[in-house]
Amino acid sequence: MRQVVMHAPGDVRVEQRDKPTIVEPTDAIIRVSAACVCGSDLWPWRGIQEVKKPSPMGHEYVGVVEEVGSAVRDIKPGQFVVGSFFASDNTCEICQAGYQSRCIHAEGIGGLGAQAEYLRIPWADGTLVATPELPPADLIPSLLAASDVLGTGWFGAVAAEAGPGKTVAVVGDGAVGLLGVLAARQLGAERIIAMSRHESRQKLARKFGATDIVTERGDDGVARIKDLTGGYGAHSVIEAVGTQESMMQAIRSTRPGGHVGYVGVSHGVELPGMELFFSGVHLHGGPAPVRRFLPGLIELILQREIDPGQVFDLELPLDDAAAGYQAMDERRAIKTLLKL
Repeated sequence: MRQVVMHAPGDVRVEQRDKPTIVEPTDAIIRVSAACVCGSDLWPWRGIQEVKKPSPMGHEYVGVVEEVGSAVRDIKPGQFVVGSFFASDNTCEICQAGYQSRCIHAEGIGGLGAQAEYLRIPWADGTLVATPELPPADLIPSLLAASDVLGTGWFGAVAAEAGPGKTVAVVGDGAVGLLGVLAARQLGAERIIAMSRHESRQKLARKFGATDIVTERGDDGVARIKDLTGGYGAHSVIEAVGTQESMMQAIRSTRPGGHVGYVGVSHGVELPGMELFFSGVHLHGGPAPVRRFLPGLIELILQREIDPGQVFDLELPLDDAAAGYQAMDERRAIKTLLKL
């Protein structure tokens, strides 16, 4: 089968690799219908995250089940499925508390490589959610978004306690930040401030429900948020980048007693203890438990109440994956969908 493999920063190739097989009785094999490039895939592409050896890429996927292991009871061959970027049993105490990404049996899909024609899914019954029937082609991008960026943006909004009467600020205008805007709107936020310097992303943010746009960053961005909120800061802030600057911007933009939902993969973030102590701000986040939200998000998509697939502004065949990475790295694309 064809699979995307990263050999070094800036060196992504599509190679012929062995088709995956059932390893554990709880596994399933799916034929991938669509995959995509994630903003987190750009960390190794840029050399910020070390590439130690040729590595299969991709952790976002939708597809049709081809085969299941002997212990799989709920997922059936022929079903169209959406899954999280972390495999989970969905039965342990951590999963039952709604934190499937930290399941005691959690397995990262990224290590298996979803940017491929076929993919092995561990803990298939706990990880995959089947749609009632094969979805129409125009909904595939939105269902694909649910496997990570929509679920992650949604968790960011939930962790920040976005809701009715709240002012929500979103730090980061990538796919996760933009879908954090959509989530905050769906959760009933009164005012949503998107922090973005890019016109195309600002337009999509407004389409998803942003009421205000802030172009400033760092201390200037914090000051602007304070200006827009009567000096108090936002009730809820979604941090969707993962850098020192973005995390501090998020914390400082939040009013005392407010909440930061941080879902950007942290790189080099160190929190100043004394400032955090006196901020009175709640922090909650980490790898999004996408599986918690998948059934509800899939239903919203199938009912056409939300259209998160709009974050895909570039579609390429799998063989052109490297061009998709480059377009996102150069900010010529928000998110690249890879067609199979």
